[in-house]
Amino acid sequence: MDKIIGLGNALVDVLATLKDDTILDEMGLPKGSMQLIDDAKLQQINEKFSNMKTLLATGGSAGNTILGLSCLGAATGFIGKVGNDNYGNFFRENLQKNNIEDNLLLSDLPSGVASTFISSDGERTFGTYLGAASTLRAEDLSLDMFKGYAYLYIEGYLVQDHDMILRAIKLAKEAGLQICLDMASYNIVEEDKEFFSLLISKYVDIVFANEEEAKAFTGKEPEEALEIIGKLCSIAIVKIGCKGSLIRKGTEEVRVSAIPVKKVIDTTGAGDYFAAGFLYGLTCGYSLEKCAKIGSILSGNVIQVIGTTISKERWDEIKLNINEVLSE
Repeated sequence: MDKIIGLGNALVDVLATLKDDTILDEMGLPKGSMQLIDDAKLQQINEKFSNMKTLLATGGSAGNTILGLSCLGAATGFIGKVGNDNYGNFFRENLQKNNIEDNLLLSDLPSGVASTFISSDGERTFGTYLGAASTLRAEDLSLDMFKGYAYLYIEGYLVQDHDMILRAIKLAKEAGLQICLDMASYNIVEEDKEFFSLLISKYVDIVFANEEEAKAFTGKEPEEALEIIGKLCSIAIVKIGCKGSLIRKGTEEVRVSAIPVKKVIDTTGAGDYFAAGFLYGLTCGYSLEKCAKIGSILSGNVIQVIGTTISKERWDEIKLNINEVLSE
């Protein structure tokens, strides 16, 4: 099986479930978005959190995907930056506990924190303090980090640092890796559309986008957006929420339904876990349809828990469900 390394913001998620969305307005956080916040806003949020029940989990888009892959038994690694503090230690320990090769670098800044607000309908809104995660630079990366892997998975949140992303991609290509890019968030795509275009048309092999991100990039609805993105890269995936996903490779097009879910608890990590399932299938050499079905199984399960930590018992069920798909 091929090895996959993730490059992303090493963040610890602090998750809180909301009765209503008033706090989002108070904090100036548009529902469903990812907003970068400063120290002052983090303190404000922490004050609110001090009166609420919160849960800790390792996070960051690429971190979630790599964790999902590792829980399926894939060989994985992760590159990111943390502070020399409790959150940083928590992140590192979680990588090691899940047999993820640790390429964590240290920063003088505090570790990054994603304050995650879960609305009653399961939609999540992030106020992200990047801290140490934002100090990952082009010069921190070396060719050795990528050797022995077959895929590099990059989260779109890092795309704002053009130099670092280009260096990562060029080193990965030099080491013979295929490049996977998750578009991350519609507002990130809108702000840097030209650079996304350059990356996808010139370097990226596999693109993951949800319908809002695909629309921000192409101006089109999912089917047309898929066609446009599919012409720029090897495999294009557009996730359309509860309606499933669309996949295109060359002239081959596949549509796969989402798995039925009685109650959505928290959509955090839904796209990240879909990518984990899809890439797991790809590294095993399965068909596009089976890859997408495995992605649907993972994303359908992670939205039924708070955060992205799935119990061992549930992983056992997921693996049984995957085996059912493979025997179809």
